[in-house]
Amino acid sequence: MMPLDLSPENRGVIRLKPETYGRSVLGAPLLYYPATGSTELLVVAGVHGEEPETTFLLSRAMRHLPHALEHTAVVLCANPDGMAMGTRCNAAGVDLNRNFATSNWKRGSVGSRSVLECARDTLLSTGNAPASEPETSALADLICNLKPRSVLSIHAPMGCLDAPERSMLVSALQGVFGLSWVASIGYETPGSLGTWCNENRTECVTLELPRMSLEQLYDRYGEAFAQFLAQPVPR
Repeated sequence: MMPLDLSPENRGVIRLKPETYGRSVLGAPLLYYPATGSTELLVVAGVHGEEPETTFLLSRAMRHLPHALEHTAVVLCANPDGMAMGTRCNAAGVDLNRNFATSNWKRGSVGSRSVLECARDTLLSTGNAPASEPETSALADLICNLKPRSVLSIHAPMGCLDAPERSMLVSALQGVFGLSWVASIGYETPGSLGTWCNENRTECVTLELPRMSLEQLYDRYGEAFAQFLAQPVPR
């Protein structure tokens, strides 16, 4: 098990070295932190730019890591343009989690909620074609190149673990976050990363963080999540 660095002077920056796997619509680099060995787990945050807590918590956890992980790679923010602008979609107005090249991809629009309890009040595009967006195609290519056994996709704020099966990875994450496992989120997600992974025989677990402030997320989960990342990937 990798020891964590909990010293205050080392919490300001991530000391791991990123590599570029593509460019966003506006030309921002798409960065990932590679594993030192074969990639068994790829952790992805920031697919939706209006879910900054996903990138925040992952960043804070990574700042405890003194060096690169052996079998876990990390995408800290898969939608940098959306994150910079505070939008769910990318700079072209596309919901990236409806743009992957799946058998059930649908051209058109998808609704989203400004507040979880309200009706869907915002319409976003699913793209002109499957994987039409550079962020989507680059992430799919990265997964194909790394060939991870599992993908952990972090979203918010529904507070659950969404996966077809309660695997060892799901069980380990339940130990960290104390969230319920659901076999389905309760509605169709055509063109989603989870569907694409399933069709490409890669396990995908969606971690939906609960609704709470950034400080509360880190206080409750930060060090435990860092310890999860530092441990061997659950099998």
